[in-house]
Amino acid sequence: MSGTKNFPRIKSVRALCQQGASGDAGADCHDVPDSHWLNCGLAPVATPMSCHPQYAATRKSWGINALGTLAVEDQMFRATLNYGRKGLPIQAISAVDLALWDLLGKLRKEPVYALLGGKAKDRLPVYCTTGRPDIAKSLGFVGAKIPCPYGPSDGDEGLRKNVEFYKSWREKVGPDFPLSLDCYMALTVPYATKLARALEPHGLKWMEEFLPPDCYDGYKEVRENLRGCGVLLTTGEHEYSRYGFRQLLESRCVDVIQPDITWLGGVTEARRVVAMAAATDTLVIPHGSSVYSYHLQYAFPNCPLAEYINMSHSADEIVPYFGGLFPDEPLPRGGFIDLPDRPGFGVTLDKTKLTRPYTRSDVESKTQAAANANRKVPDKPHFPF
Repeated sequence: MSGTKNFPRIKSVRALCQQGASGDAGADCHDVPDSHWLNCGLAPVATPMSCHPQYAATRKSWGINALGTLAVEDQMFRATLNYGRKGLPIQAISAVDLALWDLLGKLRKEPVYALLGGKAKDRLPVYCTTGRPDIAKSLGFVGAKIPCPYGPSDGDEGLRKNVEFYKSWREKVGPDFPLSLDCYMALTVPYATKLARALEPHGLKWMEEFLPPDCYDGYKEVRENLRGCGVLLTTGEHEYSRYGFRQLLESRCVDVIQPDITWLGGVTEARRVVAMAAATDTLVIPHGSSVYSYHLQYAFPNCPLAEYINMSHSADEIVPYFGGLFPDEPLPRGGFIDLPDRPGFGVTLDKTKLTRPYTRSDVESKTQAAANANRKVPDKPHFPF
């Protein structure tokens, strides 16, 4: 008999979209006239944006009031619920939110950390994520974190190599230099448990993001497996919004959460997460983010340590996290990150290499601004719930 049938292979994938006037709908069932019942033509339709009166009229009326209030973050989050909540939509919301905090600081002539309540510490120590923890130590960083080389698919040999890899760096930096391991979502519950146990005798400070971010039960299981172990557990780099972090915090499955301020929803959402963490005595050590996390960390006591991700090619020099985007980006020195006394986030955006992939005319911008400025203000109070 012949073998299994050979099916043809897919040679190419094409993504197509319908081009035409508004109302062509296609896959967007809301791309219909405002008089259509789907867009409140027959009766009001409650939506996540109904709590913002200027955007409650139809399902297509959602926009943002960019400077009236920092409630803009809530408006953007609600307006993208059907396709957002995590990932790229929240990262885009984060960018807008951070730009607004920077603008607000410049309008008020105050640093962002002052807008958040002022400095809660005189100086902020920094650890380095790097491929050369020995150099990080020589540069004055208070600790280092190295990537985990092998995962479960590499079997027992890979596990032994991981232990030898960590052990070799431990010998180079000495017994008292805090050294952590970044596992970047690569492990499983049994593997993470075995690896932490194997590295505990070699002084592993913390094991980071060892499971996929949505594996909340797995994080709880590893926590239970490692009761009595001296290795700290951390995660949160790829978590989004207060709702995701609430699951981590309520289960008490990690000792440290690590939100990325440029991803989770900006400073507005990060404030909420930091406050929630304080209620469970969970430390907050944000992932990367440079100035955006530094300002937040200076303002809150439960953010005791900053991360600097070494972006130099061979991890042998201190270079800006954002490349040349901010020519005056503050850099760690002597184990601390000190912020300049400047308004906003204190950095200057170099626009010479930036382009807008999609343009918006001045007329369109002015029309939207006028709609926000001239919105109807409530004149009759009502019981709100």
